[in-house]
Amino acid sequence: MRVIGITGRSGCGKSTVTRLYAAKGYPCLDADAVARQVLQPGSPCIKQLQKVFGSDIVEESGAVRRRLLADRAFATRQGTAQLTAITHPEILRRIEAWVEQARAAGAKLAFVDGAVIVGTPFEGRCDAILLVAAPYEESVARICRRDGISPDMARRRLDAQTPEAALRAAARYVLENDGTPQRLEQKALTLLAQLGAG
Repeated sequence: MRVIGITGRSGCGKSTVTRLYAAKGYPCLDADAVARQVLQPGSPCIKQLQKVFGSDIVEESGAVRRRLLADRAFATRQGTAQLTAITHPEILRRIEAWVEQARAAGAKLAFVDGAVIVGTPFEGRCDAILLVAAPYEESVARICRRDGISPDMARRRLDAQTPEAALRAAARYVLENDGTPQRLEQKALTLLAQLGAG
C-alpha cells in the first residue's frame, strides 16, 4: 500500500482534493483532526502539557483551553518546540494505527491530509507528497470567505506557515489550483489515475 501525504497552505484547496478522493472510495485521514483529538479529555498528552504550560490550560470539565494553550505555546520558539515534542508522538502513533488499519483492509492507496506534514517525522512515512498550490491572493480571498476574517489577518496566517517553496521542494506531485473548482477536480482525477496505475 502506498501512503500519499496531501499538503498545502491555508486556502489552497487541499480539503477539496481529499474529499474527492474519499468520495472515490480511497481511505483518507485528516491529520489536522487527529491533532485536535490529542487535546480531547482523556488524551495522554494533557497531563504533560499542564506540567509545561500550567494546570489552568484545562477547564474543570477536562476540556483544554485551546486559545490559552496556543498563546503560551506560540509565545516563544521554545514553547512551540515543547508543544510539538509532547503532541507529535501521539499524533504520529494514531496516524500509524490508521495506516495499518487501511493496509489490513487491503487498500492499495491511502491519503493523509495535513497542513503540517513536510518537516515532521511523518513526512518520512509517506511514499510521496502531493502539494495543492494556489496563487497567494487567491488563497487570501478563500481564507477570508471561509473564516470571515480580514485580508490582513489571512495574510498573517499564510505568512506564518511553511513557505510554498519548501513544500514544492518536498513534493513529488503538484496540483496547481489556479482555475475553477471543476478544473481542480479534473486535475485531481487525472493524478489519481496515474497514482492508481503506479
